[in-house]
Amino acid sequence: MHAKVGVCVARTVSVMSTVAVVAGLSACAFSSPPPPSPPNDPVTLRINVFQGSSNTPIYMAVERGAFARRGITPVLQFTPNSDMQREGLALGRFDIAVAAVDNAVAMIEVAKKDVVIVAGGDGGMNELMVRPEFKQVSDLRGKNFIVDATNTAYALIGRKIFKNAGFVEGQDYTMKPLGGTAIRTKSMETQEGHSAMLNPPWNFVAKDHGAKSLGSTLDLFGLYQSSGVFVMRPWAEANAGTLQRFLSAYIEGCRATQDPANREQVLLVLQKNLKLERRIAEQTYQALTTPGHGLFKDCAIEMTGMRNMLSLRAEIEGQWGGVAPAPEKFLDLRYYQRALSDVDR
Repeated sequence: MHAKVGVCVARTVSVMSTVAVVAGLSACAFSSPPPPSPPNDPVTLRINVFQGSSNTPIYMAVERGAFARRGITPVLQFTPNSDMQREGLALGRFDIAVAAVDNAVAMIEVAKKDVVIVAGGDGGMNELMVRPEFKQVSDLRGKNFIVDATNTAYALIGRKIFKNAGFVEGQDYTMKPLGGTAIRTKSMETQEGHSAMLNPPWNFVAKDHGAKSLGSTLDLFGLYQSSGVFVMRPWAEANAGTLQRFLSAYIEGCRATQDPANREQVLLVLQKNLKLERRIAEQTYQALTTPGHGLFKDCAIEMTGMRNMLSLRAEIEGQWGGVAPAPEKFLDLRYYQRALSDVDR
């Protein structure tokens, strides 16, 4: 599929003369968008994700043949951090991102990229993890808070938790950007890794190495729309049929994960894809299936969680003059609704 998306780009960059470049751009600008792909048109999709349990709907869709039945070969790319994921999506290095949708909001509002959120996922399943010597949030005064990036998603939740504890940012604690959850988990074993927001399976791995939890984000902050699916809007418009097929498989994988009858299969999938011991796979499964904390029904957008996410960004980052816009500004759920109808048929 990405070969089709890149036709116009390849045409213009491969031509050396200015005249040819302008001609190539004009051809792209005025040609009509391609029609949706036929139902079984084979396609390879590059999907960029963080390593973790939020990918379970994708893993289950692969395991149960939901992608294969729709002619899709998913190729997962694992990003080390949010900055590289945002940059990669904007530059067309992959087709679809599945991660905290606050990253999409940052791309739209800060980087001014034409991104759209097309489906939800889960509530993040995060816990505020600390080294064993710390007993409460107030003990973290003067300590480090290890983050992926300072201005998105789980870092914002942590900053809100510290604000509620009376901490002054930049004075009472220090944010240290390191990257994805696996890297932050390893940092907890160092003298500098005082605290971090971690989600499954990494929070359970950290606990095995002596870290402790000061509470889940559901308890410390509230309902939050975390992971979801986002794409460049022009790509979605040019590949509507393919995106719908991907989302149909994604929804199937989400439903399969949430169905108690599939518990054993989910555990095996978690063990295989995340290289987990059975015990940690069981803890991860419990988090995935905890209402409000794990997967939302059919991996839909949780609108209250979405509003909370935007309000958090408005408060902590000061965007929109401190008043968050309506979630609809960032969403295009037409593809999801058509995919849901396909699954329900």
